[in-house]
Amino acid sequence: MATLEVQLVAADRMVYEGEAKLVRARTLGGELGIMPGHQPLLGVLVEGEVRINSDAGVQIAVIDGGFLSVDQDRVTIVAEDVDASGMSV
Repeated sequence: MATLEVQLVAADRMVYEGEAKLVRARTLGGELGIMPGHQPLLGVLVEGEVRINSDAGVQIAVIDGGFLSVDQDRVTIVAEDVDASGMSV
């Protein structure tokens, strides 16, 4: 099964780097779900949860807003502040 390569980056550190089956985040236009094979996309994120579904389970981080980029099964999320207390990785 195809997977996504995901990076979640805060201003001061790499928060998460790994593979995922699904990434969910809220953009200015609403909730967005990214799966392998998704079309290229650049989106503005609003404050809220980022959910990363992987073989290790669901990782949840809360961001203050930021940007999301999708290109060739690579998802990069950049936020100024990330609360990663809901992540086990």
